[in-house]
Amino acid sequence: MAIMILRRLAAGVVLLFVVATVVFLAMQLVPGDPARLILTGTGATPTEDAVQQLREELGLNLPLWQQYLHFLGDIVGGTLGTSVQDSQPVITHIAQRLPRTLQLVLTATAVSVICGVAVGALAARRGGFIDRATLVLTSFAVAVPSYVAAVVLVYLVGVQLKWLPSGGYTAPDRDFGEFMQSLTLPVVALSIGFTGIVARMTRSSVLAVSNQEWVRTGRSVGNREGTVFRKHVLRNSLSPVLSVTALQLGGLLGGTVIIERVFSWPGLSGLLIEGVTSRDYPMVQGIVLVIAGIFILINIAVDIAYGFLDPRGRTQ
Repeated sequence: MAIMILRRLAAGVVLLFVVATVVFLAMQLVPGDPARLILTGTGATPTEDAVQQLREELGLNLPLWQQYLHFLGDIVGGTLGTSVQDSQPVITHIAQRLPRTLQLVLTATAVSVICGVAVGALAARRGGFIDRATLVLTSFAVAVPSYVAAVVLVYLVGVQLKWLPSGGYTAPDRDFGEFMQSLTLPVVALSIGFTGIVARMTRSSVLAVSNQEWVRTGRSVGNREGTVFRKHVLRNSLSPVLSVTALQLGGLLGGTVIIERVFSWPGLSGLLIEGVTSRDYPMVQGIVLVIAGIFILINIAVDIAYGFLDPRGRTQ
């Protein structure tokens, strides 16, 4: 098990290095002079001396290989570069915004997995009308985009019924009750489609495992149905659910841009938009790297979880 974890971590480091290289080269392919674009964005016509001075401050006058080494040095040093907007380390801005995005994403993931596994397992066990109703509802949930659900929730729950705030953010250490109220609608908007996917995957996996010979053997030796389901069926049905959860969680990290804008949630997506509009390339690079790093860690965690659910995966 330890060897498998070390292999996954080493592969994650290599993959993160590849992502960093691709991000750096992608920024180099952006048309136009970054220094000139940054100064032009202030509304004034920059002089050549001002452009040259900013290029020197940003290190854009250096050869490409030196810029790349400085970029890697900023990553290893933990600063992820310096923001063009206020000359502060990029990691400082990300550290302020990332927890707010994780509050949304992790809560939505927990809600989706718990509800999806429960609904999918119930549909597979009961069958009949419950199973058909579950298929219809989950198909509808998967088909509804999160941004459409967000707009509908804001209008119905926030504006018309006034049950919950339609936007804004309150820190949990300031007022936990208001924080939960402001968290509810964006989490619901993110969870609808996610829950439908998890429920359908759980249902299919439970039905497939239930027909295995070792499950029928467990029933034939006198074990109660509930015991067989918990110890043999459900546990062995969770591996595909973990895969779907990892993919969806990575998608949520990169797909909260619209949700955060709709609900005025000051998370990482808003910071990314600010970096793009202000031509703050170090900020954009840092945010992309952090999201990629989190996604890599999620996949490593899923691989480790596979090892606990299925002992055969520990030696792979």
